[in-house]
Amino acid sequence: MATIGASRLNPIHPATVLAKVRRYEAAGFRAWPAAAVHYDGTWVVRLTAGHPAKRLNSINPLDPGDVHHLAERIARAGRRFEAYGRPLTFRMSPLAGAALSRHLDAEGWSRFDESMVMRMPLTKASVENVIDQIPLKDIGRFVSAALKVHDADPLLRPGLSEIIGAIQPEAGLFASERGDEALATLICVHDGDLAGLFDIATDKSVRRQGHGRQLILSALKWARLRGAREAWLQVEADNAPALSLYASLGFEEVYRYHYRRLPST
Repeated sequence: MATIGASRLNPIHPATVLAKVRRYEAAGFRAWPAAAVHYDGTWVVRLTAGHPAKRLNSINPLDPGDVHHLAERIARAGRRFEAYGRPLTFRMSPLAGAALSRHLDAEGWSRFDESMVMRMPLTKASVENVIDQIPLKDIGRFVSAALKVHDADPLLRPGLSEIIGAIQPEAGLFASERGDEALATLICVHDGDLAGLFDIATDKSVRRQGHGRQLILSALKWARLRGAREAWLQVEADNAPALSLYASLGFEEVYRYHYRRLPST
């Protein structure tokens, strides 16, 4: 599949290309739901008081041609973000288009945290000899494990629990544990023929020991048995160890996105 880089946007993408991007973007919204969602034209404004993640607190443009009254709409969105105590942030996929990018450039918006969307046909997943692993049913137990391996603020527990509880497609909560010690965690969201992998992390004390790889393979086997035909994930473009792992498993880049903010925020 051809790579579509948000950093290499052409003024016009073929409709078939944008349709592929929209498919993954919609799956991502369903798999990692924001607490509040507003629409301004084809901009999806996602806000979440209980969790600061950028993908849960950002404007997501879905049509390159929707660039009317930009200053007014950005100001309106800014008031929403201010009410939530979040910095006004755009998440720029290829669906954002070149015209909006030029406008933000002209206004001095900074660009940061480029990420990749990667995919792999599950026919390529070598899971035949992988031990079956049953996902956790206890959200609280999973959240405890995830906060540990991410070395995250315990105050995020209520927000992360709310997000996981709000996932509408079937979600498998996977954790690799040694006794009571969490080693790695991930969420696999089975949505039709797609299996999205989210929040993948390994505790820093046991990295490069294969725990993440084995957990991913267990999740892919679980999803394939449920009818998923394609796995996909999002990863920061400068995360070299993760990119190496995903490439070794057979994942390939589909497109990129990045975030934009005013320097003062």
